[in-house]
Amino acid sequence: MPNPKHAHDRRGAEFTFDGSAYLALVQACRQPLSPDAKTIYAPSFDHAIKDPKENDIPIEPTTRILVFEGLYLSLGKSPWREAAQLMDEQWFVEVDIKTARSRLIPRHVKAGIASSIEEAEKRVDESDLVNGEEIIRDRMPVDEVIVSKDDTQWSPEAQGLGK
Repeated sequence: MPNPKHAHDRRGAEFTFDGSAYLALVQACRQPLSPDAKTIYAPSFDHAIKDPKENDIPIEPTTRILVFEGLYLSLGKSPWREAAQLMDEQWFVEVDIKTARSRLIPRHVKAGIASSIEEAEKRVDESDLVNGEEIIRDRMPVDEVIVSKDDTQWSPEAQGLGK
């Protein structure tokens, strides 16, 4: 990265992802099946080391349904746009900014991304919500929008599972 400190501070921003590698993965998955088709390997994300783990998820040639999930998959910006155009369907999970903020702050502390509530608030306000605003502003049309909301009926307590 040209400015490693800025990239680290904005970790999770679109420019910190390898969009070209994602496009290549989607293109490989869209190739017609053939007798010599090989297993394709996709990266995962290791939260313990806070970095991608290359070639971690096998996609067998016999796989018929793939679900890709991620922040920028409907971003109307190259190379994300080109990858999106290869999808059969695109769904978008929409969450209001206030709810996103209230979910992200404790998640960052729990995951060790931030060492305190204050540090998490700073990261959320200066990076995560900036990223979210870009996604909302530059999102391509999608097939389905799912509105995310808190539903206490599905909480562990409501399901009799405790915390």
